[in-house]
Amino acid sequence: MKKNKKILLIGGSGSLGETIVKSGYFKSLYFPPKKDLNLLNKKSIRKTLNKNNFYLIINCAAMARIVDCERNPSKAIKVNIEGTYNLVKEVIMYQKKNKKKIKFLHISSDAVYPSLKGNYSEKGFLGPYNVYGWTKLASEFLVMTLKNYVIIRTRFYDKKKIKFKKSATDLFTSSIEINDLVKKIKIIISKNFSGIVNVGTKRHSDYAVYKKIKDDLQPCKRKDIMKNLNVNLAKDSSMNLNVFKKIK
Repeated sequence: MKKNKKILLIGGSGSLGETIVKSGYFKSLYFPPKKDLNLLNKKSIRKTLNKNNFYLIINCAAMARIVDCERNPSKAIKVNIEGTYNLVKEVIMYQKKNKKKIKFLHISSDAVYPSLKGNYSEKGFLGPYNVYGWTKLASEFLVMTLKNYVIIRTRFYDKKKIKFKKSATDLFTSSIEINDLVKKIKIIISKNFSGIVNVGTKRHSDYAVYKKIKDDLQPCKRKDIMKNLNVNLAKDSSMNLNVFKKIK
């Protein structure tokens, strides 16, 4: 006999997953290690679903470092797209076989937007500017084949891990501190919402938000960071947050 209903957290070893676990907001949380649940292994997904009684899946798993995605796009596609495909397919099959409904919450990114002019709404134009963004957009389309899903488009940072010495004054986002993001994920789960939602804060430059945390942070330009990393970065990926305000 299956135990009480649980939440399946995928990507529990990542920064967001770890914060979700430590928050204590989510009861009956199951976050198996990769050796027990690997999204590139369909059998491990099937086994996990069949052995438990999940009412919610939170998918935080992703290859998220922009530099790594640019250097190894085939791996990014495999992890972010193929992994999501396997998970979605197994969830659909499980629900059909067992006549059960599972809510699916998927963490996406503001990188699905062109990130040039800012104030992007959920129904606005989509046009990723790097490999990571394209893989996240593709994963969204896969998730949307489910009947009961939430896609959160966001960008987050951990105030305890601001290690860089410089930050751009002309790179604007709606990035949110990771603990605040977890609080908002809890709010969304508690409401009867299904669809896509932007989650973040008011538009700000990277330098403006990080300077409040790190006193010795030095200002620089976006082009300087792009030159050092050899990747394309957002110019203004700030988001319109009206949908989330209505959920609250």
